[in-house]
Amino acid sequence: MTTPTDIAAYIWSTLAVRALGLIDPADADRRLEATLDALGRMERDHGFFFNRYEVETRSRSPIIGDRTRTSRPFLSSVDNAWLAAALMMVRNVHPLLRDRADALLAPMDFPFFYVPFDPANPIARPGQFHCGYFTDDHTFAAFYGMLNTEPRIISYIAIARGQVPPEHYYHLYRTLPTDRGRQNQVPKGEVRSYLGVPVFEGHYEYRGLDIVPSWGGSMFEALMVPLFVPEEQWAPRSWGINHTLYVRAQIEQGLKVRHYGFWGFSPASKPEGGYETYGVEALGTKAEGYRTFENALRSKSNGGSPTDQAREGVVTPHASFLALRFARCEALANLRALIKAFPIFDLQGFHDSVNVATGEVSPCVLALDQGMILASIANALSDDALRHAFRDGLIEARIHPLIAPEEFTAGDHRRRSSPPDVITQ
Repeated sequence: MTTPTDIAAYIWSTLAVRALGLIDPADADRRLEATLDALGRMERDHGFFFNRYEVETRSRSPIIGDRTRTSRPFLSSVDNAWLAAALMMVRNVHPLLRDRADALLAPMDFPFFYVPFDPANPIARPGQFHCGYFTDDHTFAAFYGMLNTEPRIISYIAIARGQVPPEHYYHLYRTLPTDRGRQNQVPKGEVRSYLGVPVFEGHYEYRGLDIVPSWGGSMFEALMVPLFVPEEQWAPRSWGINHTLYVRAQIEQGLKVRHYGFWGFSPASKPEGGYETYGVEALGTKAEGYRTFENALRSKSNGGSPTDQAREGVVTPHASFLALRFARCEALANLRALIKAFPIFDLQGFHDSVNVATGEVSPCVLALDQGMILASIANALSDDALRHAFRDGLIEARIHPLIAPEEFTAGDHRRRSSPPDVITQ
């Protein structure tokens, strides 16, 4: 089985190893050509790729993993956006493959998922993208409303391609409106206006830090997009502040709050099997929050208790790689410490996670997580090769001036009164 995002990760990983000189350029080109050819023969609907495919037949798959159960046919807007991003990278850096990449991109008309803003009915028509579309009963899933989550890649692509108006970016929530249900804390902030749109520049408070939260408090929600978009450079008064504070909060959660000795919390395969959405609860809007430990309590037969469970932090290496740009020394120290303490690194790269209390390491190596790791390495060692592959051209011309004026209410209270507390392993 594969997914549009896994295919995207393969494409940008191929570009990464080509830029790093790890494989012959001709070999990389053959891989890209074969992938584009396969995509051209895959089943689509409304121009978009389904959420899961059976690899041998390239048709949408009703099988999830090795468990036989029916899955409704679904077009995920964010998964299609990541695939579109990868195709845009190919067209930007490989002129000979540009026409083939464009042919695959052309039918991906993202306004299909978009509902224009209507001030008379901002809940039903919020100026946002739906999460996806069920092709069996022709219904849309809920909206992606939060700005600081990975679906903002949809917004960047659709705005850059002229498919939705630029104002859409400012109809996304910096913090969830207080009348939209329970959330982790009551946000503080102030209203500012951009492109004629009033924006509540809200933030959450965490250990002296004012931070624009994500949905669940995980690393990949906040920092997957900056693998390809230099948000902290283009928008220094918003993302330039928030990304660094978000990383620092994750570090403090692992080292100073939970005292795990390690940090880096993001959705990953569980050491015990399965998958879990790990994160720092205080950085998430979601009321029940993602947590740094397994949400389900261990049974007594496994020798655990709720108290034991709360101490068992699950750390994933890809979170440190996402943080590499914003806390280089801390990220490298964390990775070195993980390798020294646990059998988490081998010839396949980093295993997906480790329970730092029990020492149990996940046997899985996930394609998406390895793709994020490799993208971060390529950017660090090859002059932001993947950022340039994606951003150069339309993205920079239309997104840079769009996000540059914004000013978050994020900040570090401690820095105003005393030197920053440097965190090391």
